[in-house]
Amino acid sequence: MSVIIFFIINFCFNELYSFYLQQNKEQTNIEKNIVQEVVKTEEIKAKEYKETKETNLEDIWQIEIPKIKLVAPISEGTSQDVLLDYVGHFENTEYFEGNVGLAAHNRGFPINYFSRIKELKVGDKIIYTSKYGKKTYKVKSIKIIKDTDWSYLKETKDNRITLITCVENEPSKRLCVQAIELKEE
Repeated sequence: MSVIIFFIINFCFNELYSFYLQQNKEQTNIEKNIVQEVVKTEEIKAKEYKETKETNLEDIWQIEIPKIKLVAPISEGTSQDVLLDYVGHFENTEYFEGNVGLAAHNRGFPINYFSRIKELKVGDKIIYTSKYGKKTYKVKSIKIIKDTDWSYLKETKDNRITLITCVENEPSKRLCVQAIELKEE
C-alpha cells in the first residue's frame, strides 16, 4: 500500500513540476517577446529620425553644419550603439551653457556624420539645437590631439561646442574642432 501511495505522490509531484516548468517557460517566452518588441521599437525610432517643419523645438536635439551640409540627430552617450545612429553627447559635458561635447564616426560605419568635418575652417558656423534652445557657434580652432587628451571637454566659462572624431589611420589621435558661441547683436 505504501508503495502505491509513493507512486501516486510521485506522479502528482511530477505532474505539478511539469506544469510549473511549462508555465515558467511560457512566462519566459512572453517576457522575451516583450523585450524583443521593445528593442525593435527602439531600433525603429532610432533609425527613423526625420526633422519636419511641424517638429516642436523641444523634441529636436541636433547639430547642423551648413558648410558640409550636415544635419544630424544627437543622443546621449558615446557608446558604439549610440554612434551607429547618432552624434553622441559626452555625458560629462554641458547640454547648453558652457562646453557641449559631441562625437561621431567619420568613416568605416554605415552612418558617418563627421565624415566631412576635416573640411571645416576657422570661421565656419555650427548650429546646435536642444530642448533648451538654439545656438550658433563660429569655429575657433581645429587640432589633432591624443586620444587620451580629455582637456578639451573640460568646463568653460564661455559657451562653446567641441566636436571630436577619429583621425584616419592614426588610432591614437583625434580631430578636435572647437567653436565659440556667436553673440547676437
